Amino acid sequence: MSIEAKGRVLGVDYGDVRTGIAISDEGRFLASGLATLRENGMLKTADRVAAEAGERGATLIVVGLPRNMDGSEGGRAEVIRAFVAHLAERTAVPIALWDERLSTVEAHRILSAGNTRGRRRKAVVDTLAAEIILQSYLDAHR
Repeated sequence: MSIEAKGRVLGVDYGDVRTGIAISDEGRFLASGLATLRENGMLKTADRVAAEAGERGATLIVVGLPRNMDGSEGGRAEVIRAFVAHLAERTAVPIALWDERLSTVEAHRILSAGNTRGRRRKAVVDTLAAEIILQSYLDAHR
């Protein structure tokens, strides 16, 4: 399936416990954080992400792919690829993997600059990481 050049894009920062999601505007200029999902397991998370993509009219899903600093893939990338395989079984929306190196580090840096700490930080860091991943994808594809 070809990747649409317009329409909303759903960004995903998958995690075993928490998964951040973000959405773009129709023109694919700006990413906005949506939520942090706390589903129980990979399959339920894939169900929820597929449902969110459908409800929000996403024409593309971008999932962050962790890479080592040298560009190679480690063990965590295998987990992400397994998640994407489950997600692909649940939606017809095309899925793209996007290098997420340092997205969580950047999210923590932003939250530290805003003096967001403790539980509040834990509640938003994954959503912000998804927003950073998605914005990086949008900026690269303009």
